[in-house]
Amino acid sequence: MPPATITEPRPGPRAVPAERDDIEAPVAVLVVAAGRGLRAGFDAPKQYRRLGGSPVLRQALTPFLDMPEIARIAVVIGAGDEARYAEAVAGLSDERLAQPTLGGATRQDSVRLGLEALQSQGFRGTVLVHDAARPFLSKALARSAVAAVRPGTVAAIPVLPVTDTIKRLDEAGRIAETPPRDRLVSVQTPQAFAFEPLLSAHRHAAAEGRAGFTDDAALMEWAGHPVATFPGEPANMKLTHPEDFVRAEAPGLPLVVRVGTGYDVHAFGEGDHVWLGGVRIAHDRGVLAHSDGDVALHALTDALLGALAEGDIGTHFPPSDPQWRGAASHRFLSFAAERVRARGGHIDFLDVTLVCEAPKVGPHREAIREAIAATAGVRIDQVAIKATTSERLGFTGRREGLAALATATIRLPEPPAPHATS
Repeated sequence: MPPATITEPRPGPRAVPAERDDIEAPVAVLVVAAGRGLRAGFDAPKQYRRLGGSPVLRQALTPFLDMPEIARIAVVIGAGDEARYAEAVAGLSDERLAQPTLGGATRQDSVRLGLEALQSQGFRGTVLVHDAARPFLSKALARSAVAAVRPGTVAAIPVLPVTDTIKRLDEAGRIAETPPRDRLVSVQTPQAFAFEPLLSAHRHAAAEGRAGFTDDAALMEWAGHPVATFPGEPANMKLTHPEDFVRAEAPGLPLVVRVGTGYDVHAFGEGDHVWLGGVRIAHDRGVLAHSDGDVALHALTDALLGALAEGDIGTHFPPSDPQWRGAASHRFLSFAAERVRARGGHIDFLDVTLVCEAPKVGPHREAIREAIAATAGVRIDQVAIKATTSERLGFTGRREGLAALATATIRLPEPPAPHATS
């Protein structure tokens, strides 16, 4: 799936202002937790049920609390759930987590009330609207949502390709149409919006008595705004039915550990800097490369692809393709990390050894770890960076270039063994 596409807007009564004059807009998160969750079959709203020892709502909040780029986190809860909410967030002493707002009769009402609360606090910028019943959100997907709203784009949503054939029924229950599957997607949250156009669209809908929008993207389409898409994650499932909780507590497939290795080398050439692990480091030489020549990210990309048994970096980003000339290598690592998540897996650890006489890696070690963690969507304690020389032996010892060796440890669902045949 391409990184972003645009869907044509449906005709609406009028389009609301869509100007963006703030490239580095502050980001707020609005978590919708006001529903009753009756289909889940419990005696309390599903967002407060414990999953793996922790309330679902708390798990839905955790990725955002770990993201310093999030300026404010607002939660909309149902009337009478104040005590449940307080128990779910107990111990989360983060000043960005605002007091909860009471929701309305429908999800649409609850989102509008949450937006009004943010507006009363003077917020403007980008807002992510997320369902509390999606506790498996990754920081990588959340960051993709933030990045998707940029000048010229006021609405963007995560989507997944539809793998089943979809039928549309007529009033008698007979098949009326089979839409082309390659044009269909399923939709997830967090959905990302420019704050003011979204609030204006909600206000217009409320004023005109328009209800029944199942997500905020549909409301924005009605208001006349095009909606962009970006790839979602299969693991970002919504807990709706009792069997969803059963699968979440005891997944059908066990996770098995896989380890992949990667190696990359680049010769020095003319230039005044090198890229290492996503960090630009001043140096008296550059590197000869088709992309930006970041040996650390290239080796890590190959390590992840190796653990997946999905080829190597050249398979997916061939140097013969001119679109990758000068490309930033964090795009390659991000792609490989997303491939892990797309297969329902987890990245456990990333380890890199850099081999060069110069530049010195030590002063930049923590910046490199942070950059790799952000790109791969993992914690910084899941990234190790080491550096060594080759004791003046070989091409690195002669200062002709630099090299990197990487190891990636991941966990993937193990498919059932094929049945033996006689």
